[in-house]
Amino acid sequence: MPDTWEALEHDCKNCRECSLWETRTNVVFGVGNQNAEVLFIGEGPGANEDAQGVPFVGRAGHLLDDMLEIIGLKRDDVYIANIVKCRPPQNRDPLPAESEACMPWLREQFRLLRPKIVVCLGRIAAQRMIRPDFSVTKEHGTFIEKNGIFFMGTFHPAALLRQPQNKPEAFGDFVALRDKIGEVCVHTY
Repeated sequence: MPDTWEALEHDCKNCRECSLWETRTNVVFGVGNQNAEVLFIGEGPGANEDAQGVPFVGRAGHLLDDMLEIIGLKRDDVYIANIVKCRPPQNRDPLPAESEACMPWLREQFRLLRPKIVVCLGRIAAQRMIRPDFSVTKEHGTFIEKNGIFFMGTFHPAALLRQPQNKPEAFGDFVALRDKIGEVCVHTY
């Protein structure tokens, strides 16, 4: 695997490891600060992300930006990526084979970034990154340490748009994130 962000992104954008490449408009590699200590991971790009090649740019992305701003962060302070880099048709959940084919890209992003905190946005990301039976509705906002890295699952912004009654709980998760950043991160945000 390449040793620079640029080379990794170049190789990822030419990936054909699963069938998602056949229907993608753009590979959605990731965005943000390549020295960030906080990594956000979603499940995969939707229609807006596929069109623009950037994660979380639609209504859900605006909500994520608002939640970051409430705790004093901007997109440029963190790094945002997805489990799969190409949009699954009709925004369906990524198939296990698609997630598996994309994991080397995320692992390399993780290796280059070396985050101290990983925030999993939604069930798919949390079950892939934390553990297969992770329940976002029951365990959101809880930090789980794995190999010196703190993982937290929270509600996906798109789910919050569909179920706004969960926004207060999600806000509480972001407050907990702000506190954890203060505990373990070196950079001042």
